[in-house]
Formats: sequence, C-alpha cells, structure tokens
Amino acid sequence: MTSTDSKTSVGRLKSRPQFLAVRHGEARKGRTFLLEVLDRKDDAPPRVGFTVTKKHGNAVERNRMRRRLKEAVRLNAAFAMQPGHDYVIVARREVLDVPFDQLSRQLVLRIENRQTNNSRSNKTAPRKE
Repeated sequence: MTSTDSKTSVGRLKSRPQFLAVRHGEARKGRTFLLEVLDRKDDAPPRVGFTVTKKHGNAVERNRMRRRLKEAVRLNAAFAMQPGHDYVIVARREVLDVPFDQLSRQLVLRIENRQTNNSRSNKTAPRKE
C-alpha cells in the first residue's frame, strides 16, 4: 500500500476508533461502494481503511472484494487522495462483478468529487417516532 514516493504514500486505518472517527465526516455513496471521508486538518499522508460486512458473502468473497479495492487504491486512487484526509471504503457486493478498470475509475472519481451537501453532520436531527 505504501511506496517510497511521498506524494503517493497512503497509510492504513487499523483500529476501530479510527474507523469510527471517519463516520463523522462526509459520505459519498455509489453503486459499488460507499466512500467515507474525514478531513483531519493536518499535513500527514492520507490514510485508508476497508470494510466489508458479513451480509455480502462468505469469507472468500469478502476477502476478494477487499483485495480488489486495495489494488484499485494502490494502482490508481492513491494519487487522488488528499494529505490530511482519512478514507474508509465500504464495499458492496457489486464490487465482485464490476470490471477492474471501471472500479478504479469510480474510485478515483468518488475521491476527487467533493460533495459539500452530503455531510453526515447535517443529518443529526432527531427522528420522529
């Protein structure tokens, strides 16, 4: 995941508190995956984490989804990631069926697409019961 070039080096989110912190950021929804983005407001290299829930298949399928996303980030999307940001990619089952080049393009487009009106902080209003 990391390389010697400082522009494309991407760290990893490893602990549960890091993943939960990103949930308070921006959510960019798509057909094949959900991208959660959090601006840490520092100049550290970007970090990325991957999530595949058990409802999307057995362990073999979940690992295949995770490997495809990791490779797409390593080859293409790491260049689009901004320093000081955390990214969590939540896979959907369609990740297995989409051609790899299309998956890579979607990932880069979703990372570069800054949606200011889709912040989760605006959705904290109490529910009606």
